[in-house]
Amino acid sequence: MAGCGFKHFILVFLLFATATTLVEGQGTRVGFYSRTCPSAESIVRSTVRSHFQSNPAIAPGLLRMHFHDCFVHGCDASILIDGPNTEKTAGPNRLIRGYEVIDDAKTQLEAACPGVVSCADILAHAARDSVVLVIITTSGRSWQVPTGRRDGTVSLASDTSNLPGFRESIDSQKQKFAAFGLNTQDLVALVAGHTIGTSACQFFRYRLYNFTANGPDPTIDSTFVFQLQSLCPENGDASRRVDLDTGSGNRFDTSFFTNLRNGRGILESDQKLWTDASTRPIVQQFLGVRGLRALNFNVEFGRSMVKMSNIGVKTGTEGEIRGVCSAIN
Repeated sequence: MAGCGFKHFILVFLLFATATTLVEGQGTRVGFYSRTCPSAESIVRSTVRSHFQSNPAIAPGLLRMHFHDCFVHGCDASILIDGPNTEKTAGPNRLIRGYEVIDDAKTQLEAACPGVVSCADILAHAARDSVVLVIITTSGRSWQVPTGRRDGTVSLASDTSNLPGFRESIDSQKQKFAAFGLNTQDLVALVAGHTIGTSACQFFRYRLYNFTANGPDPTIDSTFVFQLQSLCPENGDASRRVDLDTGSGNRFDTSFFTNLRNGRGILESDQKLWTDASTRPIVQQFLGVRGLRALNFNVEFGRSMVKMSNIGVKTGTEGEIRGVCSAIN
């Protein structure tokens, strides 16, 4: 058993090393701040932990924030900028939680290493650290985050139209992911980040009542429909929040895929991962279906996160290092 564990460790290490190499070719690398700000990672980690202990909801919030940032102008912290028409004000970003975590970490880093650590790198680390805090009790594994990103200077609400929507088809989602060098497996793995977090009734209630002439969305398990209707009445509070991974909303695990298989996906776009012929086999691989090559969710999620964090990064003389994450210098 000890030998098997060692071999698994080596495999995981090689997977992360491969992913890291892909990123280092773009001007970022693991340990970028080892000389200029050696405490950078530990400061972000402790800040995330402190906020998480008082409000666990910041974990899915930071994960979603990083995803939404990378899909607009690349991973450049443009989502953090305040203003009347910035990305932060756009519909998909209005309910995101955790901005105060990034601000807190930035304040501490500016005191320790003024003008050195970018907001984009803080966000990338915070997203990873928030997930680790959830998976640490569920046999999950961490991953290394390459750094060296610089911050962008453009943030427009209108540019968020590129973000995948909760009613979007799989073909459309695949096109958006492919545009950033992410494949279908990356799509499935990253969307499965919904294993933690919640959704407001307003984003899925339409599936429960008049989705078709005969009533609810037929892809939802019939018994589950009644459960969701009790949580989200047709004329009830649209802001009420429901776990995206029913029965396991506080655990980073594969139950999200089990729920999809059982017709218990909350968002229409999530459930389509099971009903679409191109993504269903990948879901089955994460579930360990016999006859298919099994995929380790924690490992593959880490790899896909590293790939995503490389989207459109600004390095060298591009962009800037913001003194305050919510404002351009």
